[in-house]
Amino acid sequence: MSETLLHRLAWVVVVLCVAPILAAALAAFAGDLQTWRDVLSSVLPRYTATTLTLVAIVGVSTAVIGSVTAWLVTVYRFPGARLLEVALALPLAFPAYVMAYAYTHFLDHPGPVQTALRAITGWGPRDYWFPEVRSLGGAALMLTIVLYPYVYLLARASFRQQSGNAFLVARTLGRSPMQAFWRVALPMARPAIAGGALLAVMETIADFGTVAFFNVQTFATGIYQAWFSLGDRAAAAQLALCLLSFALLLAGLERASRGRSRTAGRGARFETMERPQLRGAAGWGAFTLCFLPVLFGFIIPVIMLGEMAIGSGQNILSARYLGFMTNSVLLASVAAVLTVVGAILVGFRARTRPGRSARWLVMGAGLGYAVPGGVIAVGLMVPMAGLDNAIDAFMQETFGIRTGLLITGSIWLMIMAYMVRFMAAALNAYDSGMATVPGHLDAIGRSLGQPGPKLLTRVHLPVARTSVLTALLIVFVDVMKELPATLILHPFDFQTLAVQAHRLAADERLSEAAVPSLVLVAFGLIPVLILCRTLGRESMGRRAAKLGTAISAG
Repeated sequence: MSETLLHRLAWVVVVLCVAPILAAALAAFAGDLQTWRDVLSSVLPRYTATTLTLVAIVGVSTAVIGSVTAWLVTVYRFPGARLLEVALALPLAFPAYVMAYAYTHFLDHPGPVQTALRAITGWGPRDYWFPEVRSLGGAALMLTIVLYPYVYLLARASFRQQSGNAFLVARTLGRSPMQAFWRVALPMARPAIAGGALLAVMETIADFGTVAFFNVQTFATGIYQAWFSLGDRAAAAQLALCLLSFALLLAGLERASRGRSRTAGRGARFETMERPQLRGAAGWGAFTLCFLPVLFGFIIPVIMLGEMAIGSGQNILSARYLGFMTNSVLLASVAAVLTVVGAILVGFRARTRPGRSARWLVMGAGLGYAVPGGVIAVGLMVPMAGLDNAIDAFMQETFGIRTGLLITGSIWLMIMAYMVRFMAAALNAYDSGMATVPGHLDAIGRSLGQPGPKLLTRVHLPVARTSVLTALLIVFVDVMKELPATLILHPFDFQTLAVQAHRLAADERLSEAAVPSLVLVAFGLIPVLILCRTLGRESMGRRAAKLGTAISAG
């Protein structure tokens, strides 16, 4: 295999990543004007208002929680700080829709909170008011406590890379610790915080399971309802185009507002910031602020899901559930391997031939991360269904044979959707390892008779093997948790854990839904714990920031 062939394969990967996005846009414009008028006049204002409100709440909340907790555990010493440093990342293991199932059981009328309230006060069911968890505010809360670790991980990595000199200078000029934080540390960490908040916002607009379970009308639920409930594929494609435009607009606005800012680095004269000990009320106050996100984002949901699972009567080792796990693991494994191979090809092409074309290559490969899974599914389903129908018509007319759905009825279309969706995660994780390889090693390898393919297999991959394994784990778990694309594309006889959990919850069988949900959380803990181990090394701050960008919570 020649180096030229590797470069061509990299372009093939990029074309596969961009094609469904373009197909979704073309399918939207293929609809008639009346469909556009109906969408614009009926559902679009409601979907837009709800989605914008959800994005605003989640974006601000995750930025505040993530940056404050990151600053406290990085700069100060207080009771439990070392343990909380790791625990604050654990909520990222939860898919947001699983969190919604747990808190519905926890806060609903028959749940332990309201039951205890009635037992203590003696009130009847109609004697008091209690906030409704199945609401826009409830969906925003679920997404916030699941997604704030994006900001926490990136902000913490940025704070650890900042030299203490700037902070100490601000203190010597009479600034209080809070003023020094606001005027010095926070502005330097702004690119990292903004990047984490953007990741949280992207996951918010892509979320389907949480908003569908809480009956919150967003673009994601509108696409699914138009496709399946109404059978209007033109309207689904047009809503998908609107959501795609919204996602790309958010990414463009964030990049434009950041300008040329970069995450603050150590600099030539790095001085470690002395970590003061917080004692008394200050220390326990810091502990409380950092413990509350862990309590609500991990401890309570695990307890609730465990209680529900024990009382559900479901056997996780039954043939039925083993089939769900086998399907999920098989699908995630194949998708992870193919996605990481594609990321390696793109990364190798960008490294060996840098320039404008390489930047466009990486941008095209990573475009799918800004696109919700439902949009990608629509972009794949429309042209592939047309191709299947054309093949079926040709075979029937020519040979009298009905071929049915060869492509749209297979798991390979699902795998392609996962590749498009999570290529950016794999590429960022791979690049984080290759960033440690000096460029002159490529020249040395070539001078020693290692051409393109051997340079990749004998130099690049051995050095980046840890990052490759990390990328495999990240994509594997992301595919396990992905719901919108799976719901739209999965064959009728191919059920996964995510689909099973969603269907049980949609039928209000929350106790039974807890069983596949706990399995998904267990798989989600794998990359989170790996990431926490990486964050524990002082010299790995920059790499942790890139890994934080790569990982996803479904």
